[in-house]
Amino acid sequence: MNQLKINIFVSFLFAFSLNIQAQILNTACLNSKVNQYQKAEWQIELKSNWSNPYDASEITLDMQIFSPSGKKLSLPCFYESEKSGEKSVWKARFAPRETGVYSYQFELKEKGKVVSTNAKADFKVNVSKGKGFLNPNDLWTFKYDNGELFRGIGENICWESRDEDDSKYFESLHEDKRFNYDFMLKKLAASDGNFFRVWMIYWNLPVDWKTVKNNSRYQNTSSPYNESGMKRMDWLVNLSDSLGIHMMLALESHVGFMGDGWNMSSYNVDNGGSAKTPLEFFTLPEARAQYKNKLRLMVARYGYSPSIAAWEFFNEIDNAMYYGKPEDRIPDELITDWHNEMSTFLKDIDPYQHMVTTSISHRDVTGMNDLKNIDINQKHIYKNTAGIPETIRSYTQKHNKPYVIGESGYEWDWSKNFNDFADEMDGDFKRGLWLGLFSPTPVLPMSWWWEFFENRGMMSYFRQVSEMNKIMLEAGKGKFESFEVKTNLNGVQAYGVRCGKKSFVYLYNSGSATENIQISGIPESKTKGKMSWMNGESGKYSSVKFVELPDKSLKIDQIQLPAKGNAILIQD
Repeated sequence: MNQLKINIFVSFLFAFSLNIQAQILNTACLNSKVNQYQKAEWQIELKSNWSNPYDASEITLDMQIFSPSGKKLSLPCFYESEKSGEKSVWKARFAPRETGVYSYQFELKEKGKVVSTNAKADFKVNVSKGKGFLNPNDLWTFKYDNGELFRGIGENICWESRDEDDSKYFESLHEDKRFNYDFMLKKLAASDGNFFRVWMIYWNLPVDWKTVKNNSRYQNTSSPYNESGMKRMDWLVNLSDSLGIHMMLALESHVGFMGDGWNMSSYNVDNGGSAKTPLEFFTLPEARAQYKNKLRLMVARYGYSPSIAAWEFFNEIDNAMYYGKPEDRIPDELITDWHNEMSTFLKDIDPYQHMVTTSISHRDVTGMNDLKNIDINQKHIYKNTAGIPETIRSYTQKHNKPYVIGESGYEWDWSKNFNDFADEMDGDFKRGLWLGLFSPTPVLPMSWWWEFFENRGMMSYFRQVSEMNKIMLEAGKGKFESFEVKTNLNGVQAYGVRCGKKSFVYLYNSGSATENIQISGIPESKTKGKMSWMNGESGKYSSVKFVELPDKSLKIDQIQLPAKGNAILIQD
């Protein structure tokens, strides 16, 4: 055998040995039973070589799933433990939406090429009483897999207590350890709330932060992803699922692209990333690829959970765009292009098709509200709660997709002492919820300052709003029609909604004294002479008389509405 043939043969053996090295060794379902809408977990042992097991350009493991109805799903799997070149452990987490017999097979790729698969296997899914995942429905509601309609009622609980808070007046309150998810989410659920918004940032759920700060719940790491952050996220998702509540999960915040946040960012070139500036985070292909690896991990590790209502790319992306000198302003077209690419990628890899959103503070980003794969548009409103209905209506009419007020409040300035105007804060908290209930939005406006409001006992107010929400949904079976209501006083805000055969009117007295209110414009009713109304403060119901006008509308006399008071009229 001449030397050329020997060299070819040796090269062949080397390549063959490398191919043998990369293989799936064992797979096992860790559940004794697999139930519809609940997590089933597989452990996979494999052998492969990598420098970063989270880098999809190096290695990926996917579970190819065939449902009883014939749908093919591709589920990303995630790395769990052990070293490159040795037997490593990976996991797959799947929540089936159909009942019956599924078949599946694992597929290992290196550098985009399939290098190993295992033999196909089956598992049976049993029926459960779960409702399933939340899906888009219309401007007013989401819909569960089982057909039940949903409107979100809750608040921001964006992080747990921090070690050192910078609030001038509420430092001790914000550092109080009772402000953790175990306490707050259980109280939210017990108060009939069903929705909250949460951040991933270097002090809270720092999944992709190697360096953490100001929260002793987490530890620094040299790994690509933070083990303590991932484990806390595991726990939070399990807790939310157990309580039957849903989260809007903000994957990034503008804070991570400003000052200390950018200095600590894993996307910063100084910390092993590829971007020298926040601008390069949005423009460089390498930075975009790194972010896609994060999205893949989030889908693989947490996507199974019905508690995740929506992935939110950014909290207040406009504040990151405008941070710094005017010449550092990040152009709208780059932000829109980034969101277009990431939302398309996320929809492509997420077999559950969770809803996708992002948020602005107050400055729109050209083109972003019309992106195909952004399901929910969102902005934040402070110091203008009265303007919430018109904001929602104008955006839904212009862009024809659901619009959500992700943050709202009487005051945004944390340098002020809220105790000086606490009653106004409380009143605004309540008013925002009612205005949302009577507006075409699937999630009612979510207040900020969760520690302040919980300390004042405000979370219990969700019960009254939730009760009215259930009445409206049941009456109209998800059908909502707004109508114009007129009152005799300029200081009274009034909104009407028809749900099936029932009409509902929200009233708010912005004046400083109790007023006797007259109303017209309610659609004709077959019920003669009687109507009920709920006092928005006490939650108690009373009857009220009305007369029918010649134009068939109804006139209601002598409703006494207290100053800054809320009331809801119900007409059958």
